[in-house]
Amino acid sequence: MPKFAATLTMLFTEVEFPDRFAAAREAGFEAVEFLFPYDFQPDELAERLNAQGLQQVLFNLPPGDWAAGERGMAALPDRRGEFQDSVGRAMDYARALNCPTVHVMAGLVPADTALDDLFETFVENLHFAAGAFAEIGTRVVIEPLNARDVPGYFLPRTTDARRIIEAAGDADIGLQFDFYHVQIMDGDLSRRFTVDLDIIRHVQISGVPDRHEPDTGEIAYAHLFRLVDELGYDGWVGCEYNPRTTTMEGLGWFEAARRAEQS
Repeated sequence: MPKFAATLTMLFTEVEFPDRFAAAREAGFEAVEFLFPYDFQPDELAERLNAQGLQQVLFNLPPGDWAAGERGMAALPDRRGEFQDSVGRAMDYARALNCPTVHVMAGLVPADTALDDLFETFVENLHFAAGAFAEIGTRVVIEPLNARDVPGYFLPRTTDARRIIEAAGDADIGLQFDFYHVQIMDGDLSRRFTVDLDIIRHVQISGVPDRHEPDTGEIAYAHLFRLVDELGYDGWVGCEYNPRTTTMEGLGWFEAARRAEQS
């Protein structure tokens, strides 16, 4: 069975964010991830994490003005300085949380900006981030986001991500493979995962089309979980979905997976 991490931004929202670490541990998770930690001090989150014996496996770099619709800045030529500052801020959290992986968000394509300039900027900023995070033993990943949920995102497909990763040529830069986004954009999940396994460093799951529990919708996750194991992927799988009702009521899939592993 894959190793599952609870995405605290979306799960256990029945309680305040600092209390979600305890809720995840009580539900049986051994690891957590979340989108952004920046509303809290690094030491405060580390205390919550360590008190529950949890591992932090992923969070995102600052995305710019999220409330205004920004979705990262790493590919934006006029935001280089701001991006570099954001790397330093994120490093403080990665260090405090002993987090092995961080997600660098590309951003939305601005009007009247050449795609080649965005590509070059993204590669350069990824080099900068990978070099900085390597000093504390943390690697960076990029994630394609589907054009339905995030229209205009610079990185909508795994083929785009591979081009960028190969252009960067850095072993500390990898792919965050979210089955939800890949299904919406391309489908053919078994083949796509197999083809990209060499660059995959983190995985996320949710049901399609409504982004609920992975036992809902059109994706056959039982098959994919077996495939992930058979191919030898030993990284974490983030549970990044919106529960249909309460988090605990929707964890039947997780309990079934745990029982199957123990049998």
